[in-house]
Amino acid sequence: MIYKFNAYGHQNILGTHKTTLEFTKDKEVSLKGDCIIGVNADFDLDKLKDFIKKSNNKEITIAVLPFQKNKKIKETISAEINPDFNSDKEFVIRKTDFVSERTFAINSNKAAFELKRDLIGFLKEKKSKISIVIENFE
Repeated sequence: MIYKFNAYGHQNILGTHKTTLEFTKDKEVSLKGDCIIGVNADFDLDKLKDFIKKSNNKEITIAVLPFQKNKKIKETISAEINPDFNSDKEFVIRKTDFVSERTFAINSNKAAFELKRDLIGFLKEKKSKISIVIENFE
């Protein structure tokens, strides 16, 4: 099963947080949001809840793919679904097992600071667009 959504870059993206990474629906972010790696995200809470409900196991992969054909930067993150995810504004992935309604996934193998610096550099440009592909293996 697969769910996809898009997000965009922003000049304040740092990607330096040690335990989380986040996509937000906000269009503007400050430098304090060092876990945010995508803004203006278009995920749909109801569709994500349906994805969670239909997932046969909680193991997922999350791929972050640039839309530009000449950009070959790809990140793949392994994590576990949080069945209680319930945020229509923020999509957070955590290395720890801490859960809140904003937490989509826990026990991730990567946080923002572990992502390729080429990807973070790409995401510092407002026009940069990425696709986030969540896959649950049945």
